[in-house]
Amino acid sequence: MRLTPLSWVKLGFLACILCVLELSGSASAASAHIHAHQHAKSSKERLEDGAYSPRDEGHFAGGDHHQEFDHEAILGSVKEAEEFDKLPIEESKRRLEILLKKMDLNADQFIERHELKAWILRSFKMLSDEESKDRLEDADSNEDGKITWEEIVHDTYGSDPEDLALEDKLIENDKALFEVADLNKDGYLDTEEFRAYSHPEETPRMLDLVLKQTFADYDKDLDSFISFQEYLGDKAEAHGKEWLITEKEKFDHGYDKNGDGKLDVSEVPAWLIPSNDDIATEEVDHLFAASDDDHDDRLSFDEILEHHDIFVGSEATDYGDHLQDIERFQDEL
Repeated sequence: MRLTPLSWVKLGFLACILCVLELSGSASAASAHIHAHQHAKSSKERLEDGAYSPRDEGHFAGGDHHQEFDHEAILGSVKEAEEFDKLPIEESKRRLEILLKKMDLNADQFIERHELKAWILRSFKMLSDEESKDRLEDADSNEDGKITWEEIVHDTYGSDPEDLALEDKLIENDKALFEVADLNKDGYLDTEEFRAYSHPEETPRMLDLVLKQTFADYDKDLDSFISFQEYLGDKAEAHGKEWLITEKEKFDHGYDKNGDGKLDVSEVPAWLIPSNDDIATEEVDHLFAASDDDHDDRLSFDEILEHHDIFVGSEATDYGDHLQDIERFQDEL
């Protein structure tokens, strides 16, 4: 077959892609969302509707399934998940089997749904601890192992007076969170206190303040309820009819438990705070669907090890991602 000049260009471009993938050890140079861990950002970041970001945000996004969430849900660490991605298959399986023995509470060589769910919930806590620790280390400018309010402001908002003025309301809310998180009132947050500050939605003692701030932001008529219009705020103008219908469905059937058309203080948490319990249940369903080959509603060690790439990843997982990148670029060419 004679190659046209355009074909040579395509082949050359594909070769460049292969070189980049090989040199970087990652597909991120070719596609920003491929095999990139998505949980490094602060859990304090809110979604458009004001709710805290759920733990599984990005697990399924834009029609793509991101296995990184599955790996982190088993390993309880972004760093560990990244390390497993670089392991040879046999070493990945060896380490996974060690975890399975810890996960297997009754030592019967099977992982039941409740055992997997308990493990995933444990992993979620470990992930929050890791995120909080990393954020503290980033903001701790004098490296004394604790953090002041001034260090948080500088790390989060910078030092430009104009920028600080623009973020005045957010800074005010964050300062209130800092003060409640600071249990001993010494002006510093240690590791545990900073976790309460950085993950208030997962810290029961912070809930009263989270609710107070939410009502201050949304309850415009000060009647101690949040109506659907207040829930929407000014976001409705930027969206179409389908978005409004979806939000109304969530409001009426997901949050407004007593059906009175507004949210009281007992109903707001269902909107604001994602349920890690529900997310863990969905993740169990997902992992079982992907690996319960004999459909006996329990996972043998062999089934999990056979599908190790789903649970923890390895070099084989990276290689598969590289092939997908190449196929995608071939299609685009």
